[in-house]
Amino acid sequence: MKITSTELSEVFIVEPLVHEDSRGFFMETYRSDTFADVGINEVFVQDNQSYSKEPNTVRGLNFQLTPPMGKIMRVTQGSAFLVAVDIRRESPTLGKWVGIVASSENKIQLYAPAGFARGFQTLVPDTEVTYKCSAFHNAAGEGEVLWNDPAIGIVWPLPGEPIMSERNRNAPLLADWLTKSE
Repeated sequence: MKITSTELSEVFIVEPLVHEDSRGFFMETYRSDTFADVGINEVFVQDNQSYSKEPNTVRGLNFQLTPPMGKIMRVTQGSAFLVAVDIRRESPTLGKWVGIVASSENKIQLYAPAGFARGFQTLVPDTEVTYKCSAFHNAAGEGEVLWNDPAIGIVWPLPGEPIMSERNRNAPLLADWLTKSE
């Protein structure tokens, strides 16, 4: 397994070692000692899975602050553009983002610790994304920021209007969320 840092020092791209043969493949998708070697010492307590029927479905930018939740995101079917945005108030990279194209074919994953909003855009029909989470879900501790906040400037590979929930479509700008959450 290869774990590589990104422009945001606490966000990592995870590339599993895939063993393929005539039957298919085998890979380790998570290994605590390998993650610890790069300073990721989180205990993961919950796995979630999302299925999107249509391409250009955007989910996010979502986060959980209470309790703080880190996530490893990976695509188990299809392809998606995975994104992490730094929303930590005192961070020198506040509002900066990282995005990668992950798929069931390339098998790469994106890890971001607590304090990052995460989201994705599906690139093909019938896409499944799984999340390994470092905290149990708490609806009262969730939040979101607007997926297309111009101050963040994510370059989504959208060919048109996204398919998304009203909650995500009406999320606050990062600056408004920061002001409101003081």
